[in-house]
Amino acid sequence: MADKENIAAVLRPQREAKKRAAAALCELRPKKKRVVLGELTNLSSPAEKPTSEKRRRVGKSKAPPPPEKRDDPQMCLPYVSDIYEYLRSMEVDPSKRPLPDYVQKVQRDVNANMRGVLVDWLVEVSEEYKLVSDTLYFCVSYIDRFLSLNSLSRQKLQLLGVASMLVASKYEEIKPPEVEDFCYITDNTYSKEEVVTMEADVLKSLKFELGGPTVKTFLRRFSRVAQESIDTSDLQFEFLCCYLAELSLLDYNCVKYLPSLVAASVIFLARFMLSPKMHPWNSALHQLTKYNPADLKECILNIHDLYLSRRGGSLLAVRDKYKQHKFKCVATTPSPPEIPLSFFEFGETDP
Repeated sequence: MADKENIAAVLRPQREAKKRAAAALCELRPKKKRVVLGELTNLSSPAEKPTSEKRRRVGKSKAPPPPEKRDDPQMCLPYVSDIYEYLRSMEVDPSKRPLPDYVQKVQRDVNANMRGVLVDWLVEVSEEYKLVSDTLYFCVSYIDRFLSLNSLSRQKLQLLGVASMLVASKYEEIKPPEVEDFCYITDNTYSKEEVVTMEADVLKSLKFELGGPTVKTFLRRFSRVAQESIDTSDLQFEFLCCYLAELSLLDYNCVKYLPSLVAASVIFLARFMLSPKMHPWNSALHQLTKYNPADLKECILNIHDLYLSRRGGSLLAVRDKYKQHKFKCVATTPSPPEIPLSFFEFGETDP
């Protein structure tokens, strides 16, 4: 027993010395720090970190940039072509398209002007509740699809508008407004029960098919390429495109156009407005959008008339929205009154 105690007494200082040495070593090691997702590098493994010599060689490469920026992970460069091919097939799906002439064929008490007034008001609602633009596009799509299937009295048109925006908000927003908010925005013209009932009617009519590509979906990609060779800031060009696209929502005549065609028309018109003497189209845009200017002519002229207030001049919400400084006042951008007909003459082999 005495021998064991003597051995323990000898080993105790050694163990304590080892513990102190280990503690000191831990203090010298750099502590791992938490980082946000955006700070993580995209290297496949730590062993493959490039040396300074490799970085110098990479920096000297002169490979031409693709239409999408390689450093933007949201563009999904490796399979972006497959994604947009799928979206192009989805946008022609009859279950996700409104009838191009539903006002004439289905509606008895609602006309195109009433629809324009409703959409113009919904633009104000989306601004009031700071909703993203995708919510507005989905909302208008739901309205047109519902009216293609159901005859509605004009007294319930605003109710359809707020119910559609409620559905779109739930689908798109992180924190959508409450039902009571949409009752309040109508000055309590409709009760909570009426809004919820109309919401259910919208969902049943759409068979819960709420997704699908919108003009904004295609505009995000097209604008990346379209900004090239335009003498303005990227933000100015982007806001001008957004303004023209939202103007198209007001016009019943634009319901018949596919979202990709409207997006391409917006790109053409924005480039023309910012550089009136330069042909707005080129082979890169044709390859990307799959449209020639001749395909876009009717839609372009419609949106140009909207911009110059030749159509829908009394609908002011979109115009007032884009007169704000936060949108670079793009609604005041000057535009020639006419587009040269030669700009619509563009073949696939043109430069």
